Amino acid sequence: MAEELLEKGTAVSGDYGASEIQVLEGLEAVRKRPGMYIGSTSTSGLHHLVYEIVDNSIDEALAGYCSRITVTIGEGDIITVTDNGRGIPVDIQAQTGKPALEVVFTILHAGGKFGGGGYKVSGGLHGVGASVVNALSEWLTVQVHKDGKIHEMKFERGHVTQPITVVGQTDRTGTSVTFKPDPLMFDDTVYDYETLHTRLQEQAFLNGGLNITIEDRRSGKEQREEMCYEGGIRSFVEYINENKTPIHNHVIYMAGEQDSSMAEIAMQYTDSYSEVIVSFANNIHTPEGGMHETGFKTALTTVLNNYGRQKKILKEDEKVSGDDCREGLTCVISVKLTEAQFEGQTKAKLGNSEIRTLVNNVVAEKLAIFLEENPGVGRAILDKAMTAARAREAARKARESIRRKTALGGAAMPDKLRDCNENNPELTELYIVEGDSAGGSATQGRDSRFQAILPLWGKMLNVEKARADKVYGNDKLLPVITALGAGIGDEFDPTKLRYHKVIIMADADVDGAHIRTLLLTFFFRFMRPLIEQGYVYAAVPPLYKLTRGKTTRVAFSDEERDRVSAEMRGDNPNAKVDISRFKGLGEMNPEELWETTMDPARRTLKRIELDDAVKADAVFTVLMGEKVEPRKEFIERNAKYAVNLDY
Repeated sequence: MAEELLEKGTAVSGDYGASEIQVLEGLEAVRKRPGMYIGSTSTSGLHHLVYEIVDNSIDEALAGYCSRITVTIGEGDIITVTDNGRGIPVDIQAQTGKPALEVVFTILHAGGKFGGGGYKVSGGLHGVGASVVNALSEWLTVQVHKDGKIHEMKFERGHVTQPITVVGQTDRTGTSVTFKPDPLMFDDTVYDYETLHTRLQEQAFLNGGLNITIEDRRSGKEQREEMCYEGGIRSFVEYINENKTPIHNHVIYMAGEQDSSMAEIAMQYTDSYSEVIVSFANNIHTPEGGMHETGFKTALTTVLNNYGRQKKILKEDEKVSGDDCREGLTCVISVKLTEAQFEGQTKAKLGNSEIRTLVNNVVAEKLAIFLEENPGVGRAILDKAMTAARAREAARKARESIRRKTALGGAAMPDKLRDCNENNPELTELYIVEGDSAGGSATQGRDSRFQAILPLWGKMLNVEKARADKVYGNDKLLPVITALGAGIGDEFDPTKLRYHKVIIMADADVDGAHIRTLLLTFFFRFMRPLIEQGYVYAAVPPLYKLTRGKTTRVAFSDEERDRVSAEMRGDNPNAKVDISRFKGLGEMNPEELWETTMDPARRTLKRIELDDAVKADAVFTVLMGEKVEPRKEFIERNAKYAVNLDY
């Protein structure tokens, strides 16, 4: 199928010349307002520079002219991206009278994606990529292998320092871009291999048969991986489900096209209780979904209900809901279209209504045929959906029961909750504290105007292995649900949250880490917007107490302990500094807990962020799922990174 898609993508001009390059506007504002073009000047913006250059190479692959891309991180975090595409045009571009290569790298909105026959479909930031990367680089060198010659240009902070120069002969075609991010523009210029690897692996899955290699040549960090997935998005689904148990052996694959648009869908059900739907438009991840996801969900629900009634698995008046149909589903949706309409600056959602129709039609036709030809798989999927429906009904009854018990939906709060006085959620904090002892200290030490305390005791339910009805019946999690006040699962409503800071405060040991992981699993599976919208934090309690005479200080790491100890000794190296390890939060008195962990002026909080939902899903599956072997492998692989563990 990958070959077919590439073939269909070649209905464009094979002669990629300067006439295909159109100029829309200049480059003036990029260095003044870099965030407008790459999102931010943090590490995410830094890595975005690489994505923009890679996206240009992938556009060549979509057009059928590139089969290999290599990304290298060199010493000094210098990036080189090389492809074997046609090579950026080097002849004169008519509008400007300048070489097309110079136009592409120095003028914003110059590229082969704004009309003409350069590209049928493309991703990237609407073609601004090369010039923006150039503007935000301390220096950039581009070499184009074309027409038997190696053409080279050099730039510094967007300005030409070496015009096009022929520097050698060649027997291949392609483009190589080498750049050093400008430290004047970025908070940090150190590249993270794993971040780049994740993005490039994603692109290799989405472009079946395309070979993408990433190599880190920095001293002490050397590693390399070559990625090529002939199965395309089928392989992507298999990768996501690697540590899950599928309920049918083979990934279901569907594809179709209409006019100039193409859609492909790969899906497989597992015995888990959560759904994973990952969607892309022109190889750009759309984390907020859009019309392609809507079309898929509608068709899936319709097909399964029709199949169930046709085979007498469902009664005539019986049906399974969309949520029931998607329980345990892993699905990758990839669409390619000429004029992608993304909603918002971050391109998080696809707005093309015609793509909803295309995906709906493809799934409605192809999935119905598949189920008819594979009745065993059809029965297994329907059985899972019907079980999910029964569990959902049980959860509904549990919710209703809870509402009746709380004065017909009134605001009866958990007995152990020590609420705050402030009613504005934007100003309030909920500390979820491990143990009654720590809860008592936190209650006495807090600022009751805006800080609420909810103590938890004992190990709570691992929701990775439970459905919503079990969650509602759990005496450890129900107080959390009730205190937050926003519901769970498909009923979760962030606008009803009673606190806009939900702070997990657990001991700095193995048991505390387990408590945090169990709570984060619960939030991720049943209250994901809580994490996505930045409401979840982890408190960082101190590890050590250092005392010399009447002076007492704390340290949050071994390194800080040693530094503080040296400071307290001062000019007297032989002075005695007593160092004790905090055994837990309950050991601190209220004043210590306030000063070190709860006082907004002095505390350290770590906000829990969700950068990659697919990777997060995989981690929770490994750490909290049924399979032991993947967890054992994870521990063996990462044990060397564990520090400050109590035994």
